[in-house]
Amino acid sequence: MKTSDFPGAQAGQPEPAAEAAVADVTCVLRPASVAIVGASADPRSFGGFVLANLERFGYAGAIHLVSRSSTEINGRACVKTVDELPAGIDLAVLAIPEAGVLDAVRSLAAKGTHAAVLFASGYAETGEAGRERQDQLAAAARDAGMALLGPNCMGFTNFEGNVPVTFEAVQPYPCGGRPGIGVVAQSGAMAANMRDAFVGRDLPLTAVVSTGNEASLGAEDFVAHYIDDPQTRVLAVYAEQVRRPRTFLALARKAREAGKPIVMLMPGRSERAREAAQSHTGALAGDHATAAVALAREAVVLVDTPDELVDAAAILLRFPVPPAGGPAFMTGSGAMKNVALDFCDGLGLELPPLGAQTTANLKAMLPDYAVAENPLDYTTIGVRQPGLVGEVLLTMLSDPAVGSIVLSIPAGPEVAQRDKAEHIVPALARAGKPAVLVVTGDSGPIEPFFVDAIRASGVPFFRSPDRALRALARVSAYGEALQRAGRATQSIPAAVPLPGTVPPSGVFAEYQGKAWLAAAGLTVPEGALATSADDAAAIAARIGYPVVIKAQASELPHKSDVGGVIVGLADEAALRAGWDRLQQSIATHRPDLTLDGVLVEAMGPRGLELVVGARRDAGWGPVVLVGLGGVWIEALKDVRLIPADLAEADVVEELGRLKAASLLRGIRGAAAVDVAAIARAVTLIGAQMRANLAITEIDVNPLVAYPDRVLALDALVVCAKEVRNPA
Repeated sequence: MKTSDFPGAQAGQPEPAAEAAVADVTCVLRPASVAIVGASADPRSFGGFVLANLERFGYAGAIHLVSRSSTEINGRACVKTVDELPAGIDLAVLAIPEAGVLDAVRSLAAKGTHAAVLFASGYAETGEAGRERQDQLAAAARDAGMALLGPNCMGFTNFEGNVPVTFEAVQPYPCGGRPGIGVVAQSGAMAANMRDAFVGRDLPLTAVVSTGNEASLGAEDFVAHYIDDPQTRVLAVYAEQVRRPRTFLALARKAREAGKPIVMLMPGRSERAREAAQSHTGALAGDHATAAVALAREAVVLVDTPDELVDAAAILLRFPVPPAGGPAFMTGSGAMKNVALDFCDGLGLELPPLGAQTTANLKAMLPDYAVAENPLDYTTIGVRQPGLVGEVLLTMLSDPAVGSIVLSIPAGPEVAQRDKAEHIVPALARAGKPAVLVVTGDSGPIEPFFVDAIRASGVPFFRSPDRALRALARVSAYGEALQRAGRATQSIPAAVPLPGTVPPSGVFAEYQGKAWLAAAGLTVPEGALATSADDAAAIAARIGYPVVIKAQASELPHKSDVGGVIVGLADEAALRAGWDRLQQSIATHRPDLTLDGVLVEAMGPRGLELVVGARRDAGWGPVVLVGLGGVWIEALKDVRLIPADLAEADVVEELGRLKAASLLRGIRGAAAVDVAAIARAVTLIGAQMRANLAITEIDVNPLVAYPDRVLALDALVVCAKEVRNPA
């Protein structure tokens, strides 16, 4: 892949560091021949488990065994060393201790082996010495053109192709040709957990892969395979670090365009989680929040827990392209309705009001005492008319504002379960939007015929309304992300030339940063740079009092800390006195500093102080931050982190999600501010981050919002030190 494949690339600008192209993993997942290095007659050894798995699955390819202690195992001849193997084996499984792995890899490479799976631990997850050993492995394989899965992994199971290469005792799991879920996890235990959860729900799996430390092959390579695999409909990913972020984003975009959801659990929000990831898989965790924004931009379904991962994938397997719109909730219990209201409020999950036609249709079906609304308590109609519950459900789901629905019901006695199996489940199965069934009662018994009917229907099934609603919140966010992706700004605007030669620090002085932002279209206070008190007086006379003066130098990004900002200068006398005070303060605190001059600006009237900032991550690209600014940013941290190419209408929506959004609308007699102007400022800054790869950071704090405009009172623009003005 090249830089032009990614948003923000522009000719003539520096390209990010190259990332390895995705590898073809066919020889790993569908090998024509397998060699087990470290084969053993002990059935509980790693090599013994691999051989037993291959035989249990009826693997049709050639199996070669390398064992120093056995001449034959299960009637299969063994050789003593790798050198005795035939040339050109597709896949070698190294079930040996770390001490012998490097020599074995080199010997396999010499025999033209195409790929290898390394179970051994003791590499990058243990520290620097282990990382050096891992780098040696990777280099040996790379020089020979051999792909490595691992080390420190549990291997994989290709259920679709009957190839189980793992040291767990796994069972065949025929999918019957049904489109399935492809699993890839950097953790072997998490891969096994996900596999067991999906199997327990009778959901088809194409393959489950544990990538471990990813010395060679990584999650990106298997994601690419699943996207191209016609049998894989949903991808379930556990990643402690995405090592090729730009590649992953390009693949996520491809998956989105192909209608294949990627459901992803990526720990690392907390500092301790990041530390644990380093010790677990040798991951060097990056900025989790930035990664989450970039992934969500491409409609990756980010979840917080393993339960959410499994639950969301289960729904999306049945409904891979959900419509936009919030969920509906229906139940025959007033208590459950009330619980759902509180729970949805806690999730920030809006239950959309029903349209007039839907309400009228429901009133015609329900008793007079029932309230036709979302959430809906349909009362006891299911006792006498079980088929009517299904009709009510489909009526609610037909509402244009409803994107999905949860039906929460108790199991009930056998006769009630029979009614539900024969009437309600078929209605759920006919739904054209995500429709989820919850049978409450925790692990209380359900009749086998009811379970069989649910499984045969393919309806997503839960025993907990909490889990169902959490999963639907993720599915709803996915539907919204698909809509946002279609509205995002695809074209890259022209880059405004940098405001001069990049300083050694990479930080432009405020007057330079403001000039650059003004050229891009952002409104800044009227003013100019003065190099003497007389200059300052002339500027102030032109723009009008009161004025503010600010010391200017690229080495002085935080001017207030050294007395470099004086505000409220009401006349020329105050200005000249302020000039002397500012110069003396700088000389006291920074005697080594030579100022470019002093910025003289008109004082802006009071307004609502916001912050709009942006930063560029080396891997994930630019993101934009917007929220309360001034002193509030540190006190409240009420901000939204958003993609740099978000459409203005979606920025307005994000502003509405701030905790202090009511301030934008005006409270206690204050006028509402110009939210559209704020959104334009946000998209303007995002556009320049995308257009000009030289810029690494922008901080406008405060951006003051008024009823009819916005004004950037302070600005910081940072550029990559080694980049020159592309203009």
